[in-house]
Amino acid sequence: MSVPVLVVTGFLGAGKTTFINQLLQRSEGRRISAIVNDFGSINIDAELIADAADTVVGLKNGCICCSLQGDLLRTLKLVLSQPAKPDQIVIEASGVADPRGITETLMDPILWHDIRLDAVVAVVDADEVAANPGRLRDELWRAQVEAADFIALSKTGLSETSGEPLRAELVWLNKTLVFETDGDAMPIEALLVADRPPAQTGQAKVGASRFTSIEWQSAGPVSLDRFQAAIDRLAPKLIRAKGIVNFIERPGQSFLLQMVGRRATLQPFPKFEPDCRLVLIGEAAVIDTETAHARLSEIFTS
Repeated sequence: MSVPVLVVTGFLGAGKTTFINQLLQRSEGRRISAIVNDFGSINIDAELIADAADTVVGLKNGCICCSLQGDLLRTLKLVLSQPAKPDQIVIEASGVADPRGITETLMDPILWHDIRLDAVVAVVDADEVAANPGRLRDELWRAQVEAADFIALSKTGLSETSGEPLRAELVWLNKTLVFETDGDAMPIEALLVADRPPAQTGQAKVGASRFTSIEWQSAGPVSLDRFQAAIDRLAPKLIRAKGIVNFIERPGQSFLLQMVGRRATLQPFPKFEPDCRLVLIGEAAVIDTETAHARLSEIFTS
């Protein structure tokens, strides 16, 4: 089974290391390996994260979007060769890195069967953007934000008015999956999604009350057409979807659904699982729980 990789990007000083530490402290037993890239000869960020992650590897004197891509490949292979395989890998990019170079490295055929890009999070310093509106036109800042599936706003000590240009820009860039990193506001389960969806059917809160999770399980295969139709109808209101599904049209083969924002994949699962299991995550104010359950009931009705 491939290991999911979360890439954390963001401008210099945005708060990436603090954000990752928050994730690690609330990882709930997951084995997480962190790869940290500091643009300099002394990798301070790796030292700050070292106590929280199971494995921390620092890359220095360059940025992994360019000069250290070979080092990143070697480091990933080193992490994957450990006796206890991690449940997740978190990569902190340097503040001067364009994350597109990192995501391209993760697509290397050497790693296809071992890892997969799960999501990209861009940490944005809201206070800094308010004080320096020109940052919105910065080419690197925009590349980091545009590459992201999630936007994490840090240092949000702003009045509603002073934050308007930033939020307007994020809307213009079609970035609707925005949350704040302060307190309990981070949707941890949306950022660190387990490879195996829970076997229990039901509904549970995710992180702050802003987010909710709907879980569903059913025995036996389902119709591919009905599945696609139901997910298509639910997708605009979801920030995450994950599950193992069997289709009537493909007997004996299970499939893994993964959706992050508007990016979705459906690929063969390494082994056959007799049950269908789905986890849907969205904002409580947006997703209608009863409607979602009704759509799921349609999927699993023979």
